[in-house]
Amino acid sequence: MPSLEGGKEFSSNRLRSKVDMKALLLVGGKGTRLRPLTVHTPKSIVPIFNRPFLLYQIDLLKQIPEIDEIILSLNYQPRRIEELFGDGKELGIKLRYVVEPTPLGTAGAVRYAGESLTDSVVVFNGDVMTQIDLAAVIALHRQRKALATIVLTPVENPSAYGLVEADAEGNVRRFLEKPKPEEITCNTINAGIYVLEPSSFGRIPREMAWSIERSFFPSLVERGETFVSYVSKGYWIDIGTLDKYVKVHRDIMNGLYVAPPFSNGRGTTAIVESGARVEPGAEIIGPVYIDEGASVKTGARIGPYSVVGRHCQVEEGAVIHGSILWPNTRVSRDARIQDSVLGRGCFVGQDASVENCILGDKSEITEFSRL
Repeated sequence: MPSLEGGKEFSSNRLRSKVDMKALLLVGGKGTRLRPLTVHTPKSIVPIFNRPFLLYQIDLLKQIPEIDEIILSLNYQPRRIEELFGDGKELGIKLRYVVEPTPLGTAGAVRYAGESLTDSVVVFNGDVMTQIDLAAVIALHRQRKALATIVLTPVENPSAYGLVEADAEGNVRRFLEKPKPEEITCNTINAGIYVLEPSSFGRIPREMAWSIERSFFPSLVERGETFVSYVSKGYWIDIGTLDKYVKVHRDIMNGLYVAPPFSNGRGTTAIVESGARVEPGAEIIGPVYIDEGASVKTGARIGPYSVVGRHCQVEEGAVIHGSILWPNTRVSRDARIQDSVLGRGCFVGQDASVENCILGDKSEITEFSRL
C-alpha cells in the first residue's frame, strides 16, 4: 500500500482549477469517553490550550480554497457550538449548522447533512487532529475519479485497532475489525477523514442510524466501486479519550504537532499571555502555558507540561505539575495538582492534593483532602 503524501504526482500544487467543494464536520457526539469534562462542554469545543478543538480542524480546511462552506453536523448541545462560532465570518469561512433530530450514526449524519449537496464533500470525524496534506488527498480523489477516498494512518500496534486493507494501487479491499494476530495483513487504520461524492448518499437509509465505517464503506467494496485510500504518515491523533486529550497538549508543546500557541517554540518554552500575572518569586519550568488573566502568586511552582487557563488563580506555595487547568479554576495555598485535568471553575482548598484525577466543572476539593 503506497504512501502518497508528499509525492510529486499528488502534491498540493496539482489543484489547478477552482472547483467548489464543501466540508462536513461530524461533531454531534456526546464525548462520553471524555467525561466528566464533556458534561457541560461538547467534545468539539473542549479547549486545547486556549482554543476550542474545532478551530484546529477549521484551520486545516481553510487552507483549501476550493472549500467555500463548512457544514457542522450537530446533535449534543448544538446551541453552545453555534453561539461560539456564529456564521464563521470572524473565522474567514462560511459556516452552516445542521442539527440531527436523533443520533444517526456517522453515515446517517452524512446523508442528513448532505441531502441537498452536489459538490464533492470533505468529511472529518469530530475528534481528529492532524496535519495532513489535505490538498493532496483531494488531488488523488479527482485523479482516480473516485466515489470515495479514505485517509489511512499507520499504527505501531495493529492488533488494537480495526484495520483497513488496500492493494498496491491503493484500492480499498476490506475492513478488519480488531483482527487476531494471524489475521493481520496491514498496519493502517481509518483516520476519520474522507472525500465523498454525494451521488453515493442515496444508498444510506434516511432517518436511520447507520455507520460509515461498518456499513457504507463495506458496501462500496462489495459493489466494486472506485474506493481509494491515501496513506498519511503525518501527525494524527484521536482526542476522544482523556489520555489522548492530555497527549495532544504535550505533543504541541514538544513541537510534534505545530500549532498555536507553540507554533514558534517548544521544549523548555514557557508562554505567558499578556494580561497574565506571574509574581516575582513564582517558579515557572517550561514547557508551560499560562493564559491571559491568570494569576500565579509568589512561591507557587508551575512545572513542565502544565496549562493554566484563563483567569485561573494559583496561590502561594501551590504546585502544578503535568496538569491542565480549565478557565476560572482556583488552587489554594500549598495545594498540589499532579498529572490531572480540572474543568472550569474548580476549587482546590488549602494543602489539598489531587493526583491522576479528572475533575468536572465546578468541582470543590476541601482543604487537606487527598485525591
